[in-house]
Amino acid sequence: MSDVIAALVHASEKAAKIARACRLEESLFGLLIEEKKEGEKNKKFVTDFKTLADVLVQEVIKHDVGKQFPGIENNIFGEESNEFMNGLGEKIHVKVCETEQETAKLLSKVLDGNMEAAEVLARSAHQNIVIPDLDTGRIDIPQDRLGVWVDPIDSTFQYIKGISDSKPNNNIYSHGLQCVTILIGVYDLHSGTPIMGVLNQPFAVQDPETQRWSGQYYWGISYGTTKVCSLRPHSKNGDVSSESNSVPAPHHLKKGSAADLEEERFSAVLSTGETVCVKTLLKGACGGNIHYASGAGYKSLCVVLGFVDVYVFSEDTTFKWDCCSPHAILKSLGGGMADLKECLRRRQDGNLEDCSELVYNAPVQDAKGADRWANKGGLVAYRSHKHLDAVLNLLSGISV
Repeated sequence: MSDVIAALVHASEKAAKIARACRLEESLFGLLIEEKKEGEKNKKFVTDFKTLADVLVQEVIKHDVGKQFPGIENNIFGEESNEFMNGLGEKIHVKVCETEQETAKLLSKVLDGNMEAAEVLARSAHQNIVIPDLDTGRIDIPQDRLGVWVDPIDSTFQYIKGISDSKPNNNIYSHGLQCVTILIGVYDLHSGTPIMGVLNQPFAVQDPETQRWSGQYYWGISYGTTKVCSLRPHSKNGDVSSESNSVPAPHHLKKGSAADLEEERFSAVLSTGETVCVKTLLKGACGGNIHYASGAGYKSLCVVLGFVDVYVFSEDTTFKWDCCSPHAILKSLGGGMADLKECLRRRQDGNLEDCSELVYNAPVQDAKGADRWANKGGLVAYRSHKHLDAVLNLLSGISV
């Protein structure tokens, strides 16, 4: 089943090209946006949007992975419905057709007859992408156990705004196209445990001369005792690198001469919508090493890359499609993604050892629409169990 991760990386790279193609022509981009209906949208936002890029990316992933592994497409689930409405009020079900010409014809209906834009998108959907061989080794996972969560474009609001001149603080972007990610996570249908993840950042670097964007992807596998990742393990000096390029060194706790208080400090990334209480407690524990950023996928990526030690979110407005992919990658690195409220509850009951990780196969009882797949207990994404313990110890006295 090591071919599955290669297929997912391939699909994510094609998806990234579609995302970039959709942003290329500002005059056409407005045609691609539609407000989500009740039941689809995230309750955190007054209005929540999907784009044709979201829908097409999701359908491309289903089509390409299903074509290579027949049957698995029935267990690929995503944030978006494939229904889109054009300017005439016609409901169009977006899909990838057998030929590029057929896909272009279908997309032109969504784009109010704009065949030029439809052909650009169809070409991206049918293009052949070449990726380097992935050094995964042989991994045998029964295909009938695999479920897939897809977030075709995480941080859609930042994608629509299209800010390209955002500046990072300690490698972390608070907003902008850099916060946009494509997330594909594989989980065990029976246990709900994350197994594989691909996290693609389609707008990682912009060429200052051409203004063209290039992307970067990361992947990880955690199955039984097998843990493989595109990020190499930490070297002796603490640096971390990926297969395809180096990334900045992660933040680490100071050792030796630092005071005990400094030993306990850790760094965190949060949502600006985090509760005042949690912000205040974390700010005290993190000192100056607290950051705010857009996009659940991007904040998780900051942990994956070691820019921060943890991503904490106490609210219930992230979803299975936001977390499955980075969770699998973090597991491959020895970390994870825990259910914050359940971990705190267990601690209050005196269980200091057991940690409740997020699972991906069970909907929330009695919930409707997108809320069926919400992470109701919030989350903590972490690279080290030491930092998870520090967060739980810090928040153990509050009700979140």
